[in-house]
Amino acid sequence: MANARNRGQKGDTGRDAGPFIALPWSVMDCVAYASLSHPARSLLYEVARQFVRDNNGRMLLSGAYLAKRGWKSADVITRAKRELLAAGFIFETVKGHRPNRASWYAVTWRTLDKLPGYDTGAALTFERGAYQKNAPLKKSLIPSHGVESPAIAPPHGVGAVLSTPPYGAIKAALGHFSTPSHGNHLEMPSPAIQTTH
Repeated sequence: MANARNRGQKGDTGRDAGPFIALPWSVMDCVAYASLSHPARSLLYEVARQFVRDNNGRMLLSGAYLAKRGWKSADVITRAKRELLAAGFIFETVKGHRPNRASWYAVTWRTLDKLPGYDTGAALTFERGAYQKNAPLKKSLIPSHGVESPAIAPPHGVGAVLSTPPYGAIKAALGHFSTPSHGNHLEMPSPAIQTTH
């Protein structure tokens, strides 16, 4: 491709040859990007790496695909994928299922390509630039119910306190008395003493 700076020459001669990731500054400068974890940022580059002109909507983030790219933990992949979906950087066009159907994804800084095989309604619900609208909520130190002072009295009031529990007096835990029914053996005379009378 020729331009005014390098007429007659193809491509950008100031960099290594080959395809590259075109990631707009609007993606990297938005609030939602700043709040992503490092694994989520890395996964965003992995999905952006797959775009090649007309496949936005058919990119993979499966464990099998990412294992070839050095990703080892399925849990890390799952958490990072959820972050990117929640922040609006990627959009799932096909829901994968076992045993061998992988989900498909699109990046939201590009137009969704018209490809066969999307889930019903995927093309209608795709929103370009969704990452700009899904800024994370600001963290607040003020609880949602306000800053009023908490009550220090019990919820039922400060009336007179009963001396017994509401379920009655305490009962013995054992079903038997500690003294046998025929009397305490210490209170009975010895059998040897009884025979001498």
